[in-house]
Amino acid sequence: LKFGEHGLPLMGCGDWNDGMNLVGDKGKGESVWLAFFLHDVLMQFKEIAEGRGDVAFVKTCESQAETLRKNIEQHAWDGQWYRRAYFDNGEPLGSASNPECQIDSLPQSWSVLSGAGDSAHARAALGALDQRLVRRDLGLILLLDPPFDVSQQEPGYIKGYVPGVRENGGQYTHAAIWAAMAFASIGDGDRAWELQSLLNPINHSSSPDAVQTYKVEPYVIAADVYSNRQHVGRGGWTWYTGSASWMYRLLTESLLGLRLEVDHLRLEPVLPGSWKSLQIRYRHGETLYHINISNNAGTTVTRVVFDGTTRADKTIPLLNDLQEHNVDVDIG
Repeated sequence: LKFGEHGLPLMGCGDWNDGMNLVGDKGKGESVWLAFFLHDVLMQFKEIAEGRGDVAFVKTCESQAETLRKNIEQHAWDGQWYRRAYFDNGEPLGSASNPECQIDSLPQSWSVLSGAGDSAHARAALGALDQRLVRRDLGLILLLDPPFDVSQQEPGYIKGYVPGVRENGGQYTHAAIWAAMAFASIGDGDRAWELQSLLNPINHSSSPDAVQTYKVEPYVIAADVYSNRQHVGRGGWTWYTGSASWMYRLLTESLLGLRLEVDHLRLEPVLPGSWKSLQIRYRHGETLYHINISNNAGTTVTRVVFDGTTRADKTIPLLNDLQEHNVDVDIG
């Protein structure tokens, strides 16, 4: 809980983006993304502290989170989206006033995912992300725009990458998945599934020409995909990436809405409006569940029927009884 002059967390030699290692290397630069992330961490630890009866820490988490939220709105809102950071000298990064890196996807996504952003600002920020960073013509979701190249800003070794490669304005899949998660969290199923489709590697290999462009395996997530005009659509590092686990969470949790709660399963799916139904095969231990979801143009689970019996709590009991179970779920 160490903050700079804007009341935002110190960035040091990089936050999530270690390529921005010179933004706060003198100990004064601040990270807007880290402010959103810290707010989320504080609220989760608040719940843990409540469970342990640690009243003092509960109050610390609450007060620090509220202060962060106020400082974010006062110092990080740029008018159309949230800024990315402040340099040691107080100059903003990720602002419309910057010649390069005017917008970065991370604070836009996390304004929603953390619950810390003003609701109107957060929705506007996602709209800006969609307009500026989702390149449907290229099949990419960019990390930032425009890339670093010739400006006087020195954010760190990110500027050593060719513009449009890796973190320097390419698709960095880890962050792109957070963008899809953010749209899912506001219930925009059409947009969330569309972004998932852009991220799905199999869709980068739908023709021989696409295969020659992508150049990496179509059955694993690539950590990055280039937007540089000489290498547009070329995949970067594969196999090692943590983006694969985030993609799994996007599919299972954010989109299909599976919520595992000890000995039962809760569903909160976010589906495209055009989807009328969905079938899920869910295995618990050695027991198979056949889950049929009927989508009646809504976002709320209105009924759950487990083996012919309506569940008052709208959850699915998980029983490892080696039997097959049938579940009907209505969304309205």
